[in-house]
Amino acid sequence: MEKALPARIRWSLAAIAMASVLAYGCTHKSAPTGKPANAPAPAATGFVNRVWQVSQSSVVEPGSLYVFLSDGTLVLTSPHGRPAFGSWKAEGGGLTMVEEGIPYKVKVVELNQGEFRIKSYNPGQAVDITLVPTEQPSWPK
Repeated sequence: MEKALPARIRWSLAAIAMASVLAYGCTHKSAPTGKPANAPAPAATGFVNRVWQVSQSSVVEPGSLYVFLSDGTLVLTSPHGRPAFGSWKAEGGGLTMVEEGIPYKVKVVELNQGEFRIKSYNPGQAVDITLVPTEQPSWPK
């Protein structure tokens, strides 16, 4: 049985993920004209390069973090597990997320500044996940 990561370590992991997002955004050069075949759909890009926290789910543990990086990398953490990396891409009006080498079709149910609701069609059952933006930790001075 795995031990729960202390809150300070979980926040450190979130900070690392956020630093990666910011560093990528600061160094990323604009794409050439023309849209790449695997680019996110314009309506779906509001969730990209943000750290999202699970607030409710039929399966995923609340407090888990999701980061959809613009290069297609998916960063996942949970309060009681180790960080994991996968991938994602916009496809067929929805998303495909790949976790542990297994691709899942994902429907975007709702997306706005304060909430990102998805339905992941995993083998066996569909999984509802409600994500909210994470609060930024206050760092000691």
